[in-house]
Amino acid sequence: MTFIVRQIATTADGREIIRSNPFDSDEISIGRSTDNAIHLPDLAVNPDHAKIRKRDDGQIIVESTSGQNFTLDGKHRISVTVDPLAGAELGFGGHVIVVSEEGDDVVLTVKRVEALSDSAEVRSETTLYTLKGLLPGKRVSAWGFVALVLAAFLIWPIYTWATWRGVEERPDQFYADTMWSSGALSSAHHGLEKDCQACHVDAFVTVKDETCLTCHQDDAHEHAAMPRLLTARGGPEGLEKIGAAFASAFNKPPGRCVECHSEHEGSGAMEPTAQKFCADCHDGMDGRLTDTKLENASDFGIAHPQFHPAVLIKPGGKNLPRKRISLDDKPTEDNGLKFPHDVHLSRTGGVAQMGQRLSAEYGFGDSLVCKDCHTPDPQGVRFEPVDMKEDCSMCHSLAFDEIGGTVRTLRHGEPEMVQADLRAYYRSTGPTRPINLGGMKRRRPGASNDVRVASDYGRAVRFRPSRANLAIRQVFSRGGACYDCHGVTPPTARGRVDYGIMPVTQTDRYMHNGWFSHEAHNDEKCTSCHNAPTSKSADDLLLPGIKTCRECHGGEFQKASDVPSTCAMCHDYHADDGAPWLIKEEQKDKQQMPDKKIARR
Repeated sequence: MTFIVRQIATTADGREIIRSNPFDSDEISIGRSTDNAIHLPDLAVNPDHAKIRKRDDGQIIVESTSGQNFTLDGKHRISVTVDPLAGAELGFGGHVIVVSEEGDDVVLTVKRVEALSDSAEVRSETTLYTLKGLLPGKRVSAWGFVALVLAAFLIWPIYTWATWRGVEERPDQFYADTMWSSGALSSAHHGLEKDCQACHVDAFVTVKDETCLTCHQDDAHEHAAMPRLLTARGGPEGLEKIGAAFASAFNKPPGRCVECHSEHEGSGAMEPTAQKFCADCHDGMDGRLTDTKLENASDFGIAHPQFHPAVLIKPGGKNLPRKRISLDDKPTEDNGLKFPHDVHLSRTGGVAQMGQRLSAEYGFGDSLVCKDCHTPDPQGVRFEPVDMKEDCSMCHSLAFDEIGGTVRTLRHGEPEMVQADLRAYYRSTGPTRPINLGGMKRRRPGASNDVRVASDYGRAVRFRPSRANLAIRQVFSRGGACYDCHGVTPPTARGRVDYGIMPVTQTDRYMHNGWFSHEAHNDEKCTSCHNAPTSKSADDLLLPGIKTCRECHGGEFQKASDVPSTCAMCHDYHADDGAPWLIKEEQKDKQQMPDKKIARR
């Protein structure tokens, strides 16, 4: 025998919904608790009110387990035996359970009946604590909230804007039109927080390019050239044409400054441009701008050209000639120096042995490494120019005389002074005096020997100044102090020694259209990116190619890479001769900290 519980619910229009649940058990329970097979959500019913058991003869026993009675055909009972075949009607609070039989199954039909009174005992639990009768209806409430929103967030802000229109700076208080702001201004525009109309000139009109160019005329480079920008971007296609038509109708033409340079993104640095804005133009741009020299780029990991550093063509001078050359072409650079990296970084040989001898004084290791000569700048972004006195003189000495414990050195970078110092040295000093000249020193007997020694010494004294030219030639010739590191220009005429040194230019930045910081790569070894140990000439351009960078940097959507990298990571706002704006702020904070001596690393 199976119990079948049929729950009957009545909709607002009087339609009945019947749900049947069979229970293959000899006993089921009735109560307000949801654990009961017959759940009656009525405060007049106890959580566990009664149980119904089946007997072997087919009849059922309904028994109260809570001590509270129920009704059988209108009469109160605590326990009763019912014949399903004859049928019966049980009452629990505001619900009735009709007992009937279908085949061998006992059917219990549960239905909510009208309450006989307004007492808590017969009211439904779902409506007992409602405030429905005390509040306005849904329609009235909805229209009331619409009116409240329009008044608070439309009419009041418009009134505030119209009242304070034309005022350069408002007093420090709350203004309703600030509720329209989508977020705080960036630090770059922090001074305009109280002057909304500096950018939002007309009500309900988007910020125009003319407004931006009021302050940014000087730093708005070729990207702001509207006809060329729109040509590079291309026209809308497909459904994009519909959106473009609506944008144009509401005074939002394409190619505006604010499409890339978005504000109200929060305090701090202005949010970098999303990669899709860059790719909109630079992906397939050569097909739209046929005269462009730029290669297509849409994602650093999969679609980006090889780097084109600005390589020095000729060292020296103010307006240095440079040419952008792809690293695939293996460019070289004439910087005016002769420097073999492989010799200096070798773990064996004379340089390594000298480094070991000087290790106690200068902190060298078993051999020289990059940091022994290359010192980061205070920001850690690039490196200071290599200095002869600070980085080279401990091994490459320019000493030529010692007076009273003071060592005289040739003046580095001043070939005229080198020649003058050597001439002055040979004019002011004499040759080494023979020990057997005069006095009681032991000498060969005979007057002729004395005359010969005195004659030789006198000749040496007379020709001493002329030996300066020989010393100068030795300094500027192969094996000399200058020749091994610098290019030497020959004398202007035969017999003269007016040697010169070719100009030297140390390039500190090759990627002028991108940004790179060494400080962000401190965890890497120098040789991970710069193949200096195999370089035999200073002309070698030891810059890593894009393949090396891609070992760590993937594109925006390559989450498997160590550093997913967007366009803005290297091509950020204001990445000019200095740093991007955010880097500049970090540098400013460092400068405000107590100065610390930068130790040689």
